[in-house]
Amino acid sequence: MPNPQTHPLPQIDRAFRLEPDIPLCQTDLPLDWYQEEFKPYAEEFLALPDREPATVLGYLDRYVVPARAHFGDSLLLLAHFYMGGEIVKLIEHYGGGVADSYKLALMARESPEKKVIVESAVHFMAEAIAILANEDQQVWITNPKAGCTMEMMAKDDAVDPVADQLLERYGDELLVIAYMNTSGRLKALAGRTGGSVCTSSNAHLVMRWALDQGKKVLFVPDQHLGRNTAHKLGVDPSLVATLPDPRQGAIRVDDASIEGGTAALDRARVILWGAFCGVHTIFTPAMVEYWKAQGRTVLVHPESPLETVLAADGSGSTDYLWNAVMRAPRGTKFAIGTEGHFVRNARAQGALCGMDVVHLAEIPGSVAAGCGCATMSRNDPPHLAGMLDLLRRGEAPEINRVLAGDTIDEVTMRRQRLDESERAELIRFAQRSLEQMIRIVESPAID
Repeated sequence: MPNPQTHPLPQIDRAFRLEPDIPLCQTDLPLDWYQEEFKPYAEEFLALPDREPATVLGYLDRYVVPARAHFGDSLLLLAHFYMGGEIVKLIEHYGGGVADSYKLALMARESPEKKVIVESAVHFMAEAIAILANEDQQVWITNPKAGCTMEMMAKDDAVDPVADQLLERYGDELLVIAYMNTSGRLKALAGRTGGSVCTSSNAHLVMRWALDQGKKVLFVPDQHLGRNTAHKLGVDPSLVATLPDPRQGAIRVDDASIEGGTAALDRARVILWGAFCGVHTIFTPAMVEYWKAQGRTVLVHPESPLETVLAADGSGSTDYLWNAVMRAPRGTKFAIGTEGHFVRNARAQGALCGMDVVHLAEIPGSVAAGCGCATMSRNDPPHLAGMLDLLRRGEAPEINRVLAGDTIDEVTMRRQRLDESERAELIRFAQRSLEQMIRIVESPAID
């Protein structure tokens, strides 16, 4: 891939405001959850008298400020909207960027002057950045244990055997669309089949592109985003097939294993991997109707079940949800169905602009109110402080370095790393699928 022209960091709305005297709501992690190299930073953080901005920033300044001075303009700090607590505000405070997965993936590609990229989010996001990075750019993650439960339900050792069976059955007719919430190995699978990566903001564009070619689509991993996207494009439900729950063991493409048998697969335009996001599957039409009756506009993320999306007033990516709140007229009342930390940030920022935001699941009798992404919340101030200080000192643990093709067991911290030739091949195909997504999204002929 040719090196892009150097130009300023892509613009990201800097909507967060770190207000004085507001406690930071990041939940403290147990000390034994930290890597050995990070424990001194965690011990110091846990001993702080409070979690107010002045205290936390005083702690972070001792490590972040020297690191920024050491690396200068070559350092880039990134976080995702879903980050727990107030880490998104802290990343912005120190000049970093907060964005959705699509914009994060473009950061290295569009900012070649940034040589040290430190990401406070989950592993697949850091790996997507690494796939598009130049050879002289390093990508680091503050906590390798920060994963995605949906991605864990679609590891390559589970998906590849099924894809092989489908490719044997359908040949070039089959095309893989890999959601951004997948490893680089699955993004490479999409590239090898002539497919594409997608995000929740552009899934409809990517799927339409595939269907317009007369292709049969294997959509991995989120069945709900795939089903919602197919519905949005007018695909008849009888032409959408869903593979079995991957948690039940190895999947065979045969009449005994597939609902409706292989005949359902043969007639399908879209075949869905059976994974899902535990955060978004809790949302129900009853929740939507409750808040609509209270006069609220209900917006949900498209990883929610189809019935919930159809009942809501609108659905879209984190970028869509954030902008809908920030750009609404004063006095607008929202109920938002997505990750709990995101909604809390939207509630706080919306209040400053005259909006009233509640979490969709916060209805009487609900036991799932405010559900957040627990794995993303594993990134916290001690991980940020430790990562930057260890990098400055040249002592950063190699396990925190992210290369294309790396896989991490989020429980054991056991890593599989490809050799150079395997990694080069993966990058070639994964870049192909990511670049295909970029071409589709940026094409003026597609809307």
